[in-house]
This record gives sequence, structure tokens and C-alpha cells, in this order.
Amino acid sequence: MALKGDNVVVSGMKLERMLSMKGGKGEASYANNSQAQARHARSMLHLLEGTLDRMQLESPEAPFVVADLGCSCGSNTIYIIDVIIKHMTKRYEALGYEAPEFSAFFSDLPSNDFNTLFQLLPPLANYGGSMEECLAANGHRSYFAAGVPGSFYRRLFPARSIDVFHSAFSLHWLSQVPESVMDKRSTAYNKGRVFIHGANESTANAYRKQFQADLAGFLRSRSHEMKRGGSMFLVCLGRTSVDPTDQGGAGLLFGTHFQDAWADLVQEGLINGEKRDKFNIPVYAPSLQDFREVVEADGSFEINKLEVFSGGSPLVVNQPDDATEVGRALANSCRSVSGVLVDAHIGDRLSEELFARIERRATSHAKELLEQLQFFHIVASLSFA
Repeated sequence: MALKGDNVVVSGMKLERMLSMKGGKGEASYANNSQAQARHARSMLHLLEGTLDRMQLESPEAPFVVADLGCSCGSNTIYIIDVIIKHMTKRYEALGYEAPEFSAFFSDLPSNDFNTLFQLLPPLANYGGSMEECLAANGHRSYFAAGVPGSFYRRLFPARSIDVFHSAFSLHWLSQVPESVMDKRSTAYNKGRVFIHGANESTANAYRKQFQADLAGFLRSRSHEMKRGGSMFLVCLGRTSVDPTDQGGAGLLFGTHFQDAWADLVQEGLINGEKRDKFNIPVYAPSLQDFREVVEADGSFEINKLEVFSGGSPLVVNQPDDATEVGRALANSCRSVSGVLVDAHIGDRLSEELFARIERRATSHAKELLEQLQFFHIVASLSFA
């Protein structure tokens, strides 16, 4: 049973209906604040291509199908699909096979801004229906595209229908905040905080168990949907510390200036402490051990590679010496991924107040942020056993 009340992120179904990166093309939109994710993705292309190279290919009798899970609404997902399809086309050609037709599924929660995403898609080349001509057409898409709304913690596709699954910067988002974290009677109650960074051990363990339950559901679903011989490339926020209360870069993003800004609203009487305590960010940065335990317990996938990859800073600024730009970049980055949840919990007006305080706090700590805010990622290359 989900807890009752005005907490917007306890109920899994409520969260599934509203969670999304900030849509549109405004200053705080995900499309305009995902340059760091693009840079991190490009730095890991050799690992993605290594995953694709492990696939055993035969002369194609059906379309080659790629699914990007947690696609969001920017150009990063389109870039990755292009990389995968171009790489697989070269692999088929190197083996003397005619390249198959390709299909790409872009999947995210129903609240995702699919309209903005599809407006970014180049047109499908169509010259009499020949996919060979499609593949040769510059500036055009060489694959058929479709959107698939739904939670990747459940089934999304027919059995044995997908060749490659890709998911980047999404699996750290939980299906819900653990109920015990919102329960005043529980030792895991996260009073005074909006994230688990620096929280007590019970709170952190509740988040860890939620992450592992969610990842188990994700793997179980993919094991039904993937074709034999298929591969999966997964990237999510991770941490190097064995202590789950130390969330690394995610902790600095959500556990410092973001959390302090909530405290500002409480101290200024704009919201009460109970209202703040009913909000928690449903994010968990796992350790390698957290991740490995679930994959090995599931048993459906062979681990080709599982490592922590240094992703660098999530802040992209033109003038690092300009504290105002750094502060604005952090506030926009934070808002692009959490703004929808904040708006739903305290309304647009108070949300503006919150992010204004985040920007002021970040501006006054700009040098420290640029030096210390570093993300690490768990990178997993898996084959369908």
C-alpha cells in the first residue's frame, strides 16, 4: 500500500505518471541542460562498441531492433541510436552480409516530452521503399522509429523482439521512494532531509533495497524481451564508496545546496518542516557490489564488463571564473531533472523560490563546486545468457 497524503513521490504509480526530465526547449529544460550527459556518453562509446562487437551475427532474416530505455527528450538518445545502427551496419557489411532494416524504439515514462524528442528526429529517407537507399541518404534517418511509453521496471515489448537494449543515466531513478523513508514510525524516516546523502544507515538501506528490487524487475523484464544472443549496455550514476549514505556526485547535487535551499524555505516560513519531509528525491547511486549482486542473482545475463567510470562534472560552463554562470548552471541542471517533482509538490511559485535559493547558494560556492562536483557511473555490458 502506498502512503496516503500529499507526498507526490511515495506511490509508484503517482511517480510513474509525473516523473520526467523537464520538457520543452527553455533555459531549464533537459534538452538545454544535458550537454554533460552527451560528453559522458561520448567518452564511453568505445565500451558501447565493445558490447556490440560481442554479438554473434548471422545473415539477417528480420529487422535489427534497438531500444533506448529512459530516452528523455533531447538529442542524446538520437545520437546514440545513430552510433549503434552505423556500427552494426559496418559489422554486417564486414561479414559479407547485406545490412538488415533497422527499427529503434524510444522509451520513457508517459509523462516524457515525446513531442520535443520527435521534432528532433531527422526525416526517414524514402526512395521507393528501399532501405539501402535510406542507409545512403545523408541527413536522413536510416531506421524506423517509434515511441514506447511505460516504466522499464516492467515489460514493454513482445517476447524475443529486441536485439540491443541501451539505457544511460536512468537506472538510478527509483520506481518510488521507499515507504519506510516517509513513515514517521520507521527508523528509516528521513526527517529534515530530501535525499539520502548523509542520512542514517536505515534510510540508506531502504533506498538500497528499493534500487535492487527495481533493478531485478528491470532485468527480469528484459530477459523476456531480448532475442537470444542479444546484448545490453547500461549506464547509471554510481559511487566509489562502500557507504550508501555517501552518494558522491549525486550527494553534492541533491544533498548540499539543493537540500539547504529547502531548509531556507522552512526557516523563512514559506513551507513547514513536515511539507519538506514529505519530499525525497527517488535517486540511488549504487556501488559495483550493489549492481553485481542483482545481476548474478537474476542469472539471465552474462557480465562482459562491470566497472565504475569517471564521468567528470555535470556542469558545463563557458566561463568557469564567472561565479554567477556556475550558480545558474547548477540550478538549471538540478531543475532540469527534479523540477517536475518539485513543481508538483510545492507549486510553481514556491518552486521558483527554491531554485532561486539554489542558484544563490551555488554562486557563493562556485569555485568549490567546480573542484568537487564529479560524477561516477556504473557501466555494465551484459549478454543474454
